[in-house]
Amino acid sequence: MKKWTFKIPIAVLGSLVFSSLFHSPNHAAGENPLQQAQPDHIVIVIEENHAYRQIVGNSSAPFMNQLFKEGASLTNHYATRHPSQPNYLDLFSGSTQGVTDDKTPKQTFQADNLAAELIRHGFTFAGYSEGLPKAGFNGAYDLKTGYARKHNPWVNFTNVPASANLPFSSFPQDYSKLPTVSFVIPNLMHDLHDGTVKEADDWLKSNLSGYVMWAKKHNSMLILTWDEDDFSARNKIPTVLAGPMVKTMKVTQKSNHYSILRTIEDLYGLPYAGHSKQSKALNVFKR
Repeated sequence: MKKWTFKIPIAVLGSLVFSSLFHSPNHAAGENPLQQAQPDHIVIVIEENHAYRQIVGNSSAPFMNQLFKEGASLTNHYATRHPSQPNYLDLFSGSTQGVTDDKTPKQTFQADNLAAELIRHGFTFAGYSEGLPKAGFNGAYDLKTGYARKHNPWVNFTNVPASANLPFSSFPQDYSKLPTVSFVIPNLMHDLHDGTVKEADDWLKSNLSGYVMWAKKHNSMLILTWDEDDFSARNKIPTVLAGPMVKTMKVTQKSNHYSILRTIEDLYGLPYAGHSKQSKALNVFKR
């Protein structure tokens, strides 16, 4: 029987070895099924200090509840701890970075985080905080506007440019000009921290309903979540993902802030930051 032999050119063999050594598995095109559902834009809105049972089904929050009905509503979703600031850091970087309270951290961080990874891999990021006095502001509070740095995790990282730290007044009216991923942080009156459920719902509808409608026709997504509960319900919080690539469903999969971070990282083929590496992405996408 004749034996067949194949010779691989040295240059090609070298290329294959190089690729296997340096091409991270979650970067490889086609290997991660979530990348097939990759949104053009994701906007993440974070609300404050309310449990799942306080929001879902609440008649004072009709816009939020419409989102829960239209999108993938997470019915078994949890914050990672108390108080607020460590939860924001967990969602943004997969770690509290050693922060355990709401005080301004004594040092800045260089650890992996969602913004730095997006920028490093050719995507874009911005954080829009209502009441932020000016772009790049790193003060603790603005009492006149209701801005609180403890709800703004990216300001603590030296590998995130100050130009990505923006007031909500900079949120583009032309949604096609949004960065790949952005966070929206309402002020203390509009995020349920100090204001009512109705005030938060009205603010969200007034400021984000246009984006929600636009996203349906432009391959984009909204994530609405909370930092923590009110210490009354084992830290179970409402969260919903809404967009044309997302199934309309109630999700029973147990999840937390790390799960959201891992899902976004998988959608864009990013390395995993902190504890997101040990988490599972959400199974909510149509393709």
